[in-house]
Amino acid sequence: MNLEAQLRTVAHQAVSDTFNQKVEQLQLQPTNAEFEGSHTLVCFPLTKLSRKSPEETAKMIGDHLVANSGVVIRYNVVKGFLNLTIKDSVWAEVFASIYNQQNYLQLPANGREVMVEYSSPNTNKPLHLGHLRNNFLGYSVAEIYTALGYKVHKVQIINDRGIHICKSMAAWQLFGNGETPESSGLKGDKLVGKYYVEFDKNYKAQIAELESKGVTKEEAEKQAPIMKAAINLLQQWEANDPATVQLWKTMNGWVYNGFDATYKRMGVDFEKLYYESNTYLLGKDEVLRGVEQGVFFKKDDGSVWVDLTSDGLDQKLLLRSDGTSVYMTQDIGTAILRFRDFPKIEGQVYTVGNEQEYHFKVLFLILKKLGYTWAEKCYHLSYGMVDLPSGKMKSREGTVVDADDLMQEMVDEAEKQTRELGKIEEMTEADIKGLAEMVGLGALKFFLLKVDPKKRMLFDPNESIQLQGHTGPFIQYTYARIKAILRKATSMNVEVQGDSLKNVDALEGIEREIIFRLNNYHAKLNEAAREYSPAIVSNYAYELAKEYNQFYQSVSIFNEADPTKLKFRIALSKTVADVLKASMRLLGIQVPEKM
Repeated sequence: MNLEAQLRTVAHQAVSDTFNQKVEQLQLQPTNAEFEGSHTLVCFPLTKLSRKSPEETAKMIGDHLVANSGVVIRYNVVKGFLNLTIKDSVWAEVFASIYNQQNYLQLPANGREVMVEYSSPNTNKPLHLGHLRNNFLGYSVAEIYTALGYKVHKVQIINDRGIHICKSMAAWQLFGNGETPESSGLKGDKLVGKYYVEFDKNYKAQIAELESKGVTKEEAEKQAPIMKAAINLLQQWEANDPATVQLWKTMNGWVYNGFDATYKRMGVDFEKLYYESNTYLLGKDEVLRGVEQGVFFKKDDGSVWVDLTSDGLDQKLLLRSDGTSVYMTQDIGTAILRFRDFPKIEGQVYTVGNEQEYHFKVLFLILKKLGYTWAEKCYHLSYGMVDLPSGKMKSREGTVVDADDLMQEMVDEAEKQTRELGKIEEMTEADIKGLAEMVGLGALKFFLLKVDPKKRMLFDPNESIQLQGHTGPFIQYTYARIKAILRKATSMNVEVQGDSLKNVDALEGIEREIIFRLNNYHAKLNEAAREYSPAIVSNYAYELAKEYNQFYQSVSIFNEADPTKLKFRIALSKTVADVLKASMRLLGIQVPEKM
C-alpha cells in the first residue's frame, strides 16, 4: 500500500470537490517535526482556485479530508501548510503491506545498468586512509543501485604504468639486493611502497647535492641520476624491453597480492579490473585521431594538446614530446573501452577525490569533442579528504595513514572494549574475534560514510567506536537487541500472521513514527542514488535505530495483555531489524546476532 499515492489521490479529490476545479500537481511533503502530523499539503498555490487566504484554503481542504477520505483523522493549519494526521488503522495497513512485501528490501530488476569505478590505486605504495573512504563510498553507491533493481558493474582502473611505478623499480634496482615479500616478511604492496619512499629520499638528497654545486633547482630535478634512471625505465617499458617488462610484472604482482588481502578485509569486490597498461594505447590512438580531425593540435616539439580556452578551461597536454602518454591519455582509452565492453550502461560513476575535479571536467569535455555522446552520462563522485586528530593513529611513513594498520587498530580497540564490557562468558575466542572484526570495521565504515561525500571530514577513532551516539556500533547493538527480543518471542511460541497486522486500530505515537520511517525506506534509497550519497542511508539507519530504542524504552512488548498488539510489536521489531540489516549491508557493514 503506497500511502503517498493514496494521500495524493484523496487530496486531489478534496481539491476537486471543494473548489469545483482540478489541479495538475500538489505539493506533499513530510511535516515539520515541531507540528503534529506526518504529511503536509502546501496550500499556497491553491489560493488561485479558492480565492481565499492560504489558511482558509487549507482549512476547507482539511475539513473535506476528515469527512470523506477515510485516511485523515484530523489536521492542523500553520499559515498555508495543512498538516495531516493519518488514522491508526491506515498506519496498520501500511505496515502490514511492508511486512508482507517479499521484495521490499531488494527491488526487482529494472533492466537498467550502471558502472561504478572505485579504488583505482597506483601500484607504487599500499592503500591508505583516503583509499578507505574511496572504496567504502564506491562500493556503497554500487550496492544502493543494486538494491533499487539496477545491474551494477563494479570496476577499477589500476594505474600500473607510468613514472610512479618506475620510481619504485629504479630504487629497487639500486638498493633492493634482490629483496622480495617472502625474504622481507612484508606484504608486497608495502615492500614496493618502501622503495617508493627510498626513491624520494635519495632524489631529494641528489637534488640538494646538485644545488650545492650551483645547479638551479629546476635543472637539478632533471639531472638527478635516480630520476634519470626512472625516466629511462619508463622509456624502456614503453619500448617493450623484455627485462624492464619482466621487472614491472614482478613488482606489480607483489602489489596485487597485497591489495587483494586489503580488499578482502575491507569487504569490497570488483567485477572487472582495467589496467592502464592496456588502455593507454587505445587512448593514444584516440588522441592521434583527434589530431587528424583537428580536435587536438601538435606543438613544434611534437607534444599533443587540446585547447579548451573557449570552454572556460585551459590547454591540456595529451601526449608528451617523446610520445609517452599522461593520465588523461589512458583515461580517454579506459572510458571508451568500458562503453564497448558494457554497451547497455547508462553511465559511469568515477569515485575519485575532489582534487581531481578539474581533471574530470576536462576528460568529459574531451570525450564529447571526440564525438562520444555518452560523455554526458559520466559522473565524478567527488569526495573530500579525511583528517585525523593528531596523535590518534600511527602512520607508517609519518604522513600517510596505512589502511591495513588503521583497520587492525579499529578491530583491536573493538576487542578490547568487548572484553572490558564483560559480556563474553558464553562466547568462544573465535566468537570474540569475529565480533571484534564486525564492530571495529563497522565503526570505521559507518563513520566514514555518515558524512556527505563532498565534505572534508575528521575521523575520530575513539568517537566512531562508541556504543552510544551517531555510530555504527550503536546500530549494531540495536540490531542485536532486537534479535534477542525475537528469540524470546520464538521461545514463547508467538507467531505472527501477516494479515492480522491490519487489525490493530490504536497505535502509540512512537509506533506511528517507526512505520513512517519504514515506509520512507525506498524514498531514501532513491535519494541516496540520485545524490550518490551513502550518508543518506547512514543517517536513515541511525534515525530508525534511535526511534526503535525510544519504542523499546516506552512501550511494553511482552507485558502487553492484548495478543494482537503483542504480535504487532513483535512484527514491528522484526521489520526494523530487517531494514537495519539491509541498510547496513548497503554500507558494507555486517550486524551481529548477539552483542
